[in-house]
Amino acid sequence: MIFMDFNIFFGILTNSILPIFILVSLGFALDKKFNLDINALTKLNFYLFVPAFSFVNIFTVDITVDLAKILVLAVLMLPLNYAAGFLLARLLKLPKKTGKAFENSLMFYNSGNIGISLVTLVFTNAPFADGASAPFLEAALAVQVMVLLVQNFSTNTLGFINSGGEGINVKTGVVRVLKMPVPYAIACAILFKFLPFDFSSTPFWPSLSYLRNGLVGVALSTLGVQLAKSRLDLKKATPYIAALFRLVGGPALAFALIKIFKLEGVAAKAFFISAATPTAVNTALLSVECGGDVDFAVQAVTISTLLSALTMTAAVYLAHAFL
Repeated sequence: MIFMDFNIFFGILTNSILPIFILVSLGFALDKKFNLDINALTKLNFYLFVPAFSFVNIFTVDITVDLAKILVLAVLMLPLNYAAGFLLARLLKLPKKTGKAFENSLMFYNSGNIGISLVTLVFTNAPFADGASAPFLEAALAVQVMVLLVQNFSTNTLGFINSGGEGINVKTGVVRVLKMPVPYAIACAILFKFLPFDFSSTPFWPSLSYLRNGLVGVALSTLGVQLAKSRLDLKKATPYIAALFRLVGGPALAFALIKIFKLEGVAAKAFFISAATPTAVNTALLSVECGGDVDFAVQAVTISTLLSALTMTAAVYLAHAFL
């Protein structure tokens, strides 16, 4: 039994986790060689690949009660993670700027670059699928789209307010979110689902499908470029503490909510796995733009991303075993 369990664990690592870090490494290496334009890559992700991904997945999946629950749970994760970050920052007696960056590093996780890629790979390979047939993939990706929507909105509202910047308020954050195409892509997908018209028969559908299929590779290589431009200092203890609570505390909170709200099946597994992703790169960008603790934010992103190779493998295994 132990040997069989190890085989499952090793299979998850090689089939679902290592491909993520191979693509991240390729982006890292390309940036070191060619000094790529991170702003251009980010815009490709946010304005083309993520909106197309969101539209196609919402349009093709059945809207269920579980998806409504996912929205509620994704929202509840925010104050719970914030409370954990707030208490830990006080216990560690962190300066105000560092404390705010610490809170953000727990609240905002990489539900885009890594989350979407992870869910895609996990629900395409064993133990959830066999590659040739992935019956749960669409439902799992719909869960991830809901999480991504909540995380994107909150990062650009609560994240701005909590990053220590001057002149940043709720209105500024909301306006910023409303300028992004993802909310409109999701709204349009829901609208087209209920219209007596098959949008998938239009010439736009193949283009959107190509963009949707290209997201994983572009998003992960972009993450590698972002990490290549970051400064790494492995000597400070605080970023490791933040990474530990993001990578272990996040899934623990998700598991508690799953049990309380009696979420089951694919939705429960995908939500739990999503909560195990590392700190979002946007937390570092928020610190840069809002005058926060940039050094801490960069360390938290980098260290949590590196350590997530093991913790995400464990999260996928636990989802398979207990959910």
